[in-house]
Amino acid sequence: MKNTMLLLVLGAVSLGASADDVKRGEALAQKYNCASCHGADFNKPIDPTYPKLAGQHADYLTHALRAYKRGAGANGRVNPIMAGLVQPLSNQDMADLGAYLASLPSQLVIKK
Repeated sequence: MKNTMLLLVLGAVSLGASADDVKRGEALAQKYNCASCHGADFNKPIDPTYPKLAGQHADYLTHALRAYKRGAGANGRVNPIMAGLVQPLSNQDMADLGAYLASLPSQLVIKK
């Protein structure tokens, strides 16, 4: 039983983003010029209707990117700009972008 618990804990730790994922995500964010809409620090988008990405949960960001890729179908998101940008991204690319953006300092307000 103790060995099983140890394996579960070690497995959970290994699910976190590695430094390589974050670095790869940063390179992808630069390649696809995400800052042009979401702001240089990903906290000040150029339009107030665009989301602040810095500090969001990595899994939420990954899910959102996949939803843009799915488009108007089941559980998809519709935005012509984002739909075009995410088409070449693999699932790993989207996870790496999520890891990078989640690692950034955030100006999001949790409680007032």
